[in-house]
Amino acid sequence: MSYQVISFNHKNCQLALREKLTFSSDEEKRAMLEKLLGFDFIEEAFILSTCNRVEITLVTRDKFSSYHAILGLLSLKSKLSFFELKGMAGRFDDIEAVRHTFSVASALDSLVIGETQITGQLKDAYRFAFQNEFAYRKLNRLISYAIKCAKEVRNVTTISKHPLSIASVAVAKAYDIYGDNITGMSGVVIGTGEMGKIAIKNLIRLGCDVVILGRNLKKIERFVEDELNGDRVRVDSLDNIHKYINRYRLLFSATSSKEPIITEKMIESDNIDRVWFDMAIPKDIEDIKLDRLKLFRIDDLKSIADDNFALKQEQANRAFDIVDNYTKEFYRWLRALSIEPLIKGMRLQVKEAIEIELNRAIKKGFVPKEYRDNIEKMAHQAFNRFLHRPTKNLRELSKDNSSIVERVKDIFDIEVEESSIQRYKKKS
Repeated sequence: MSYQVISFNHKNCQLALREKLTFSSDEEKRAMLEKLLGFDFIEEAFILSTCNRVEITLVTRDKFSSYHAILGLLSLKSKLSFFELKGMAGRFDDIEAVRHTFSVASALDSLVIGETQITGQLKDAYRFAFQNEFAYRKLNRLISYAIKCAKEVRNVTTISKHPLSIASVAVAKAYDIYGDNITGMSGVVIGTGEMGKIAIKNLIRLGCDVVILGRNLKKIERFVEDELNGDRVRVDSLDNIHKYINRYRLLFSATSSKEPIITEKMIESDNIDRVWFDMAIPKDIEDIKLDRLKLFRIDDLKSIADDNFALKQEQANRAFDIVDNYTKEFYRWLRALSIEPLIKGMRLQVKEAIEIELNRAIKKGFVPKEYRDNIEKMAHQAFNRFLHRPTKNLRELSKDNSSIVERVKDIFDIEVEESSIQRYKKKS
């Protein structure tokens, strides 16, 4: 059994290509996971699809086959060639897959180091797979340790003391452009998902008036009532978007639409300066060529993220040390778990030997039949005492020596059967 992660992220895959790979609905994720678990060599899997990454994490019995199966399925989905995907895919196997997952959970692999959304996104990705019977015990172990690692990174370092997200970087960029003049400006925010909410709150802190556009006005009004004081905020339907993009200069968009919601034909004139931030994947704003439009997409914010990383480099180094320690501890824990079936096998051999020899002794008259229960109990107690220290030592040795389990299996000729993965897999 091996852990494996196939990753397409802001480091190795351009935005336009990530848009083709992204999973924009639960139905798309479910369909992909059903195909993946249709392969006998894939035991468990989940999909993490965010603005900055598309990753498939799995438990596999054949790393070569699962890697190529994933690339083949993603090629069919995205219409990108198999070899194009292979050239950009990040592949992590075994301990590197564990280290990568822990780094992602701790926001060390994010576009903005220390951003706070990714841990929850990772949990949600696993939860979806678990609830739909695509992920089970082995990925649960991985995610549980990843969350513990992320928590320690937050507690021990200051890397998330002033957490940033793509949305807050976008607002910071708007402030760089307008300076203190941004106070009193009106900013249009489309969408009230996590990124939209962050943009709204940051704009209000800068003294901006905010117009929130969306399809579900009741949901937006509830958000305004519950999380904002209502001042400086207006709400309107997305159907009226053309009015706002032709009136106001500052716009932030982050919806889950599969198609652009702002197109060039919606622009009435180029007589105002516009600064727009498209924080969605797939993109909300189509490619528009206007002389007075500054359009920033997610990848355009990378320079700010790099500056942020430089400021946090020392803390990031401490965080990576924590990730390395948790990775080693995770594998020690896995090795300790692997010794338990072996110890159980040893004790079953003892039980079988006692049973055979006791039956033989009774049959030949060496032991009266009525003494059977007492002698059997004494024999088990003697062997338990004899095995106590060796099993205790085995548990300790197995934590730091992955070969000890296999050697003891050979010595005692014990076969440890893996639980049948078929009984876990989702029934079609």
